Parts: sequence; C-alpha cells; structure tokens
Amino acid sequence: MDERIIFKYFHGLRARQKEQFAALASLYSDWNNRINVVSRKDVEHLYLRHVLHSLSIAKFIEFLPGTRVLDVGTGGGFPGIPLAILFPGVDFTLVDSIGKKIKVVREVTAGLGLENVRVLNMRVEEHRGQYEFIVSRAVARMDTFVRWTRHSLSDRNRHSRANGILYLKGGDLEEELSNFPLAQVVKLSEYFEEDFFDTKKLVYLPKK
Repeated sequence: MDERIIFKYFHGLRARQKEQFAALASLYSDWNNRINVVSRKDVEHLYLRHVLHSLSIAKFIEFLPGTRVLDVGTGGGFPGIPLAILFPGVDFTLVDSIGKKIKVVREVTAGLGLENVRVLNMRVEEHRGQYEFIVSRAVARMDTFVRWTRHSLSDRNRHSRANGILYLKGGDLEEELSNFPLAQVVKLSEYFEEDFFDTKKLVYLPKK
C-alpha cells in the first residue's frame, strides 16, 4: 500500500505535499534498516498504520495557521511528521526521551525539508512551553499522560474546539476514561473504511 491511500482521503494537496508524503516510504525504509524505530512488518504498511492513522487527527480538527502543537513520545515521528506535512503553517514540537528515535526523526524531517518542526530529545515532564494542542499515540494511560502534559496546555483558545489533548488509542477505554467526563471518543472507522481502523479511536480531552 503506497501514498495513494493518503490522497484517497485528503484532497487538494499541493504538489510539494504530495512529494513529501511519497518520500516517507524510502526515508523510513532507509533509516529503519539502520535504527529500528518501526517494526519490520509495519514498514510494509507505513501509509496505512502510521501515516493515515496520524492524519486522522486532521479529520477531527483543522489547525489554524500559527497553531503550536506538541507531539509527546513521538517515536519515529508519529503523528507529528504527517501532520506537519499536512499543515505547513502550523508549528510542531516533537519530543521523545529515546535518543535513537529522535535521531531518525531529525533525519526524516531534514530529508523532507520540513521547516515547521522542532525536535527535542527529553522527557516531556521537563519541557517548558505552551501549546494549543498536544497529540500522541498511546504512550501511557490517560491519567498518567495528563499528569505529564497538563502544564504545557495554553489558556489562549483560537479554535472552535477548546485547547486540549488529541490522543490516538485503541481498545476498551471506558475504565481508563472514567475520571475524565469531558473526554470525547471518536471511532476512526467513521473517517476511514479500511479494517485496520475498526478498533482505533481518537480521544479528545479539552483543557478544563
């Protein structure tokens, strides 16, 4: 499966964006052979399981130009890098505590020529900065994640949706979210028809 699955769901992309999405496969294949940040099996399904999965956030909200977004535990650069391609006018900060993963993210970012991405090798609890939205892919339970990141959410709201956390998770979330009555859960199967998304969800937790 190649980058055409992205174009199936996201129309009106500029030529530069299409080139950047197309370049992801070779960049990740090359770097993954040196530093394994994506499972071998998943590299074969990069666009479905990583790129399109990351872009599901853009089906829920369209970031305004100048928005500051923090990607926590970015791993190989997901969801931050695909979102940065889609929203070139938005400022993304990608954070991970594992140095080898951050090296890959830096190299892929450079290879794509992304100028709206900052990459930091550190624990998010130690990071000081204010962001309108925090994105991530299931790096911890929600209560732990909120504890790590709540100091990073800005009070300045510019979107129709309040500033908050946009968290990609799967499975049964009822118990995990029981202490978060404001949490909104969206099934990704509402956006995408592929079977992979049948159990995948997006959790939106607005700042109180």
